[in-house]
Amino acid sequence: MNSIKKALGILWIAIAAACGYFGIHDFGLPKLIHPKGNDDLVFGIIILFVLMPIIVGGLVRFGLYAMQGEYDTKE
Repeated sequence: MNSIKKALGILWIAIAAACGYFGIHDFGLPKLIHPKGNDDLVFGIIILFVLMPIIVGGLVRFGLYAMQGEYDTKE
């Protein structure tokens, strides 16, 4: 079970990279560039500078802890 947890740490880091890529390129930057109005600008700023660091940082930290064996059960 511990080896599965360590292997899933790699998956969490890959999910973090995918969330970062799609969050920036599909949600964040188009909202900042689009000249639609203030509503999209504020939403884009919130996504890029508040939500993305929290989401990606949390997933990477969880993945690193899983790979280092912090969640291993002692038998």
